[in-house]
Amino acid sequence: MDLHLENKVIIVSGGAKGIGEGIAKVLGKEGATAVIIGRNESDNQHTVNQIITSGGNAFQVTAELTIPNECERAVKEVIGKFGRIDGVVNNAGVNDGVNLENGSYKAFMASLHKNLVHYYLIAQYALPELIKSKGSIVNIGSKTAETGQGGTSAYAAANGGRNALTREWAVELLKYGIRVNAVIVAECYTPLYEKWIQTLPNPEETLLQVTAKIPFEHRMTTAEEIANMVAFLLSEKSSHTTGQLIHVDGGYVHLDRAIG
Repeated sequence: MDLHLENKVIIVSGGAKGIGEGIAKVLGKEGATAVIIGRNESDNQHTVNQIITSGGNAFQVTAELTIPNECERAVKEVIGKFGRIDGVVNNAGVNDGVNLENGSYKAFMASLHKNLVHYYLIAQYALPELIKSKGSIVNIGSKTAETGQGGTSAYAAANGGRNALTREWAVELLKYGIRVNAVIVAECYTPLYEKWIQTLPNPEETLLQVTAKIPFEHRMTTAEEIANMVAFLLSEKSSHTTGQLIHVDGGYVHLDRAIG
């Protein structure tokens, strides 16, 4: 299916690794220019180089998104380079384990800046260009907002905020023809997930326990599967879809995990 994303300039926050990397690479394959915004220039450029080597177009902007002024600078740099923005994928964040019992106000607020505030700021600074292009916004979210997880209050709250902003922006931006959707992730095997699971006493056993609870094929979602949905939502092929929280999770959240 031709998604007609050729020459579209699309921001992908946190696009150097994991799910964001998968999204940037799929957008590159579809002919879009994937603009990676992230804190590590070397990581950003590594993914840019891979996309370009594969025949795609990509660019990177180094920015610390937990700092509001850096969000503004990054978006202005994109506009200065390309003169347009056709889409935004808000993706950057980390499940940082700031909990209720042993957390603190400072840690909680810092986590919101890591995981939510820059979603708002990137979208706000990009909005004038999105209005011109009638672009699209896709927010990447996590099941933690709906299922809870335990021990990660700030991340769960941030993801609740991502879901709420998706629906709120979909309403607010109707008049501009801008569609806003979210892709909700449950269990996706990324390098960060691998790093986390290796810290556990029995990583292989734990991984089997997790995948056994995923109804469809008892396996984790791949970053490419998430990226394919993101690309679809950014494209005109999803032209009447807005305000949706779309779960790409093998049925983890909504199907009975006792199945199979």
